Amino acid sequence: MIGLLQRVREAAVVVDGKEVARIAQGLLVLVGVQPDDTPDTAERLLARLLDYRVFADDGGRMNLSLRTVDGGLLLVPQFTL
Repeated sequence: MIGLLQRVREAAVVVDGKEVARIAQGLLVLVGVQPDDTPDTAERLLARLLDYRVFADDGGRMNLSLRTVDGGLLLVPQFTL
C-alpha cells in the first residue's frame, strides 16, 4: 500500500458533478492498494498519516501532526499509483 499525500487548506472529491467528500485543512491522500495488502497494512498507513509532522507550529516549523491540528483526512483510491 502506498499513499501520496498533500497538505491542503481544503479539498473535495467530485464525481459526475456531485460533491461526495470535502475537508478543510488537512491531508489529501491518493492511496494505491496492492493485492497482498492486509487490514494491518492499512492500519500502519493510517497511523503514519495521522502522526506525520507536516503542519507549521507558531514558530513556522513543520512540527505539528494531523492529530495536533485536528485536521481532516481525505483518502482517494488511486489505481494508477
